[in-house]
Amino acid sequence: MSSSGGTAARTGHAARDADVLVVGAGPTGLLLAGDLAEAGLAVTLVERRPETTSNLTRALAVHARTLEQLDARGLADELVAGGHPISRLRLFGAATLDPSRLPSRFPFVLITPQFEVERLLERRAREAGVTFRYGSEVTGLDQDADGVTVRLRGAGGGGSARAAYLVGTDGVRSAVREAVGLPFPGKSVIRSLVLADVRLAQEPESPFTFNATGDAFGLVASFGDGWYRVIGWHRHRQADDDAPADLAEVREITRLTLGTDYGMHDARWISRFHSDERQAPQYRVGRVFLAGDAAHVHSPAGGQGMNTGLQDAANLGWKLAAVLQGHAPAALLDSYQAERHPVGKMVLRSSGAILRIALLHSAPGRAARALAGRLLTHLRPLARRAIGTVSGIDIAYPAGPGAHRLAGHRAPDIRLADGSRLYALLRQGRFVLIAPADEPTAPQPTGNGAGPLPADGRVVRAAWDSDRRTALLIRPDGHIAWATDATHPAERATALRAALLQWTGAAPEDDGTGPRPSAVSPAPAHAADTPADR
Repeated sequence: MSSSGGTAARTGHAARDADVLVVGAGPTGLLLAGDLAEAGLAVTLVERRPETTSNLTRALAVHARTLEQLDARGLADELVAGGHPISRLRLFGAATLDPSRLPSRFPFVLITPQFEVERLLERRAREAGVTFRYGSEVTGLDQDADGVTVRLRGAGGGGSARAAYLVGTDGVRSAVREAVGLPFPGKSVIRSLVLADVRLAQEPESPFTFNATGDAFGLVASFGDGWYRVIGWHRHRQADDDAPADLAEVREITRLTLGTDYGMHDARWISRFHSDERQAPQYRVGRVFLAGDAAHVHSPAGGQGMNTGLQDAANLGWKLAAVLQGHAPAALLDSYQAERHPVGKMVLRSSGAILRIALLHSAPGRAARALAGRLLTHLRPLARRAIGTVSGIDIAYPAGPGAHRLAGHRAPDIRLADGSRLYALLRQGRFVLIAPADEPTAPQPTGNGAGPLPADGRVVRAAWDSDRRTALLIRPDGHIAWATDATHPAERATALRAALLQWTGAAPEDDGTGPRPSAVSPAPAHAADTPADR
């Protein structure tokens, strides 16, 4: 993604410290801040923790759709090289999920510590020019028609900071969410989970193993470097979060659920925690947005929490950039709620269902779980839908009545005529138009890119590496904004002009004097098959 310097000064808002304030330096905040800075905006990231504090956290799984988003930022290959890809997930004894069949460049679940994801995202954000304010705690905020002022205290400096917009990515106890008065309805669904990172004397048969009995469940996952993450729960070993957990308790639960403790030893981290299911009713209040755990928190089952937050950031970042740069109306920001709130609700349901299946206690319940596991393993359509939902590959944003069947779907990593691929091209942070090579909207043989597209680079041209005639306009987050199968040149040109005006605020014949945007109002999101893969 390209960078052209912050906009706070050149837009004339001298009183602003930044275009966007991001509160919370976890994965969601780091990705969002990096996206905005690479788009040329001035970004300040505020974090309550001191810079030297290690962020030991529970997330360990990076799913295929998240890896695609990281690929669009040039980070996926490095993360994969340091992690442990798993192509089959064993659940509940004989039940398995098979991500190897996903239509993605990343047909696996990557097991890697969350701090590795954060390390790459923080490096990118710093290189893009994000200003970090560690040791600063939000104590309140005020907003008006022109911006948001946040009040801060702490070792990183007190006082205040002001920006055009503020995004709270500050976790389940979000100070930003509290400051705007949003409730966080839901409940605690399980308590006294124990977690440990350990070494094992015996290597498990599978790099990812999960099983549940009537009274407990246990998970062992390999990081691929000799360390293993163990998570367990015992119905009759309930304690508060601050009660100490030790390796003996972790061993006992693992033996009960998996038949062995694999000779675990040398724990580098042991923790006890509880899991909530909560979701804010709104992800936006005026100029303030919520993303990640500040907006929704789920059961750890399925490993979807961090992934959902990263995809929140990918959805919101390009929209904030488009509005602040004058390429889209402020109404575009309403689509963040419309698209991502239903996804959060879906993840609550899917992760909650997995957890409740694991907690089944009665003999009939365990028998039903075993049957469900066999069906999941052997019925391919059911298995494909399950892994498509958990991985995020099937998440789509329907585009409303009359839209092309591909609109709103995730775009696969399309091979292009020049030998490149779509997600490498998306690293520029721009819309991508893919059309047949013989159309004027496609790159010309001379390489000068002549054609009826905006001259300011808001849209990158590309051509199919095939004889396909469909034209696609792909958003910076990798979802298809518009498509057409029309064959008449005038009809295609008219449709393209309307799509460019709607989504980028520019039409092919724009003279560059200014945007002429119209509102974009996508329908709620859902999980669906992606026909663009065909």
